[in-house]
Amino acid sequence: MAPVSSSPAWPHCGQGTTAGDPVGCIGHSVDPYSACLAHLTDTERDAYFAALAPGGDIDLRGTTLDAALLDRLHDAVREPSTGRPVFGAAQFESVTFSDDTLFNSVTFTGIASFESAAFDGIVLLDAVLFSREVRFDSATFRRDALFDAVRFNDGASFDAATFEGVAAFESVAFAGNVSFASAAFGGGTAFNSVAFDGHCWFDFAQFEGDDVLFTSVTFAGGAWFRSVTFGTDASFESVSFDGIALFGSARFGGAASFESARFADTARFGSAAFTGVASFESAAFGGVTSFESVTFGGDALFSGAAFARDAWFDKAGFRGNVAFGAATVGGDAGFDEAAFDRAAMVGPLVCAGQVTLAGTVFGGPVTIALAARRVVCRRTRWSSAAALEVRYATVDFAHAVFEYPLSISAAADPFLLPDGRGVDESALAQGSGPVVRISSLRGVDAAHLVLADVDLSRCLLTGTVHLDQLRLEGTCTFAEVPPRRRWRPVRFTARRTLAEEQHWRATHRSPTRGWDVAVFGAGDARPASLAPVYRQLRKSFEDSKNEPGAADFYYGEMEMRRHDPGTPRAERGLLNVYWAVSGYGLRALRAVSWLGLTVLATLLVMMLWGLPKDDPKPVSKGTVTGQEVSLTTDTPKPVNPDSGYLDRLSSDRFEKSLRVVVNSVIFRSSGQNLTTTGTYTEMLARLTEPVLLGLAVLAVRGRVKR
Repeated sequence: MAPVSSSPAWPHCGQGTTAGDPVGCIGHSVDPYSACLAHLTDTERDAYFAALAPGGDIDLRGTTLDAALLDRLHDAVREPSTGRPVFGAAQFESVTFSDDTLFNSVTFTGIASFESAAFDGIVLLDAVLFSREVRFDSATFRRDALFDAVRFNDGASFDAATFEGVAAFESVAFAGNVSFASAAFGGGTAFNSVAFDGHCWFDFAQFEGDDVLFTSVTFAGGAWFRSVTFGTDASFESVSFDGIALFGSARFGGAASFESARFADTARFGSAAFTGVASFESAAFGGVTSFESVTFGGDALFSGAAFARDAWFDKAGFRGNVAFGAATVGGDAGFDEAAFDRAAMVGPLVCAGQVTLAGTVFGGPVTIALAARRVVCRRTRWSSAAALEVRYATVDFAHAVFEYPLSISAAADPFLLPDGRGVDESALAQGSGPVVRISSLRGVDAAHLVLADVDLSRCLLTGTVHLDQLRLEGTCTFAEVPPRRRWRPVRFTARRTLAEEQHWRATHRSPTRGWDVAVFGAGDARPASLAPVYRQLRKSFEDSKNEPGAADFYYGEMEMRRHDPGTPRAERGLLNVYWAVSGYGLRALRAVSWLGLTVLATLLVMMLWGLPKDDPKPVSKGTVTGQEVSLTTDTPKPVNPDSGYLDRLSSDRFEKSLRVVVNSVIFRSSGQNLTTTGTYTEMLARLTEPVLLGLAVLAVRGRVKR
């Protein structure tokens, strides 16, 4: 710091005055001399040092001290028994240290107006300039240590220093690296408006006194707070961490506030412990952020926090409430094996990548609101009722565990904050829309599961327990059978299928004709394992009085039985006929088509061969014996037609044949005289046509029943 231009408040040396500097040297005059320590003669300086003793007071305000003068000063107050320099009241206000400044193991028993070192008394270092390296290693300050407006032009070290009173570093500038490793702060600590231009170490430091304030501090280099202990409240509000910020294994005994803090690079809080409220509201994280294995004993507040890249909370313990309202993550967010003991609401959290909740435990009722690309809930455990509201995401719910009702729903509208504002989803808006897809429910007990408005077209369901008790609300979509022919303009039936059937058919059909191919890890489901899944889904739909929806799953069950190599051959043959004739009693058009073909065939057979050439007329024969007449009436056998085939296709024969066919459909005899061929044809028609009609009626009923 440049010398002051006005006269100081203390008697000063005054040497070196010029027209531009009428004050000259502002060093405090050494009694009984008029000059300061730096301008004394050798004889006068020797006399001054000889008069000093351990614990003596010194007043060197404004003096310029080099390394030689500082060493002689330490030697003059050094205790013979301990070898440590001991100062009483030491005033170094406005001192300029021109060389490396070492105060290692120094004890200040009185007022110390110095720089940031180990102080035994009050240390006032206002306007002190340190141009070279400054070291206060193992120094002890038993009262307040004030370093307001001090500037350190080079490195500064306070390793293992002890601050028993208030330590104030307001408006201090550290141009080089600074270290407070293993320092102990027994009173209040304030680093307000401090600028750390180099790296800063607080590893293993202890703050046991009043509040610790780092308000509006700037760390231009790395900031290391590993294994630091804050015995009371700690404030890092509006602090700027331009380099790496490490708080690994830090202990916060009171509330910890990082509100509006800015982390430009990596921020790591691994294994840190927050006893009170931990607030990171409106904080900005520019690099990868890690809260792995962190313990939040109080509320954890991340509302409005912005994570530009990945944010990891793996194995973190949240003992209180959690607030992620309007928090955004530009990369992935991980909560693997984290524990939420009392969190009533998690979110709404917006994540541009994947949110992982694998192995996470929720101890109480909770609502989770997430907008993300993908949500992984593998082996997640809920110990109470829960609701998972999702937008945009594909949800992997495999092997999740819950004993109480749990719902997964697609939020139709953007999430709202308490003030009514919607959360910013611009990072996700470029996707396919807020459609929520479930990718897997394998290993889940679905007895208490409710799905609402989700896409199940690619959901893996084999291995799901109590699938018959699954509740589907709103619009839940399944995969559909691809069209058989590209030219088919209208699909009368779009059967819903399981994703596993799509995968199976894609591997057993050539070409696949639009069936979805299995992704890696989907497994190889067989028809034998898919049939029970279809059966349970059918029961679930039937129990909810959704007969039309259950029909598709009955169709799928029958298809899997038909294609299962383990099904007996005779049964498979019967199933093939059942499928071909009426689509297992579910395809009305197919049954009606077969009925129409049967009716047409029966009609033609009747016209060509079934009706006789002429209707036979009864003939009566009798004998007269006395007064008795005996008559016998006999009807001749029908005669096969012998005319040409075209002659047989007359309107009269058509009307008679139609009467026979119509009566056969309703399982009645027409009473028409028929040839032998016609008789057997009518018998066959009376057997098959009512069955086909019944199958058609059954298929229609299955689609309209409620």
